[in-house]
Amino acid sequence: MQDKQLYEYTVVRIVPRVERAEFINAGILLYSKKANYLSGRFVVNREKILALDPLADIALIEAQLQGLERITKGEKSCKSPIAALDKASRFRWLSANRSTIIQTSAIHPGYAEDLDTAVERLMQQYVL
Repeated sequence: MQDKQLYEYTVVRIVPRVERAEFINAGILLYSKKANYLSGRFVVNREKILALDPLADIALIEAQLQGLERITKGEKSCKSPIAALDKASRFRWLSANRSTIIQTSAIHPGYAEDLDTAVERLMQQYVL
């Protein structure tokens, strides 16, 4: 496994009604310290969200996920001080436990030769 990269990932969840603790997997955050790699991929499945909460604010959920994406990429234009942090700090902040509409799973480890492929595989396995 010398050519494989150790990574950590978390599943991003949408919890339309926090008090009910029902969620929909909406994305993956993947970080590798050795590769200096941080990636996030997100999708919004409106039908699933509305099945859990017919009054869910889809535009708000999309905006929050777009904000996470900009922070993941480290975009300075998003005007978030978190986006200016290093990749490890951004991953830790993004994957921190919170009780809001956007939450994350526990952090899990993995190994992959190609980290972009790992993100796609995890998206297929847990989200799509």
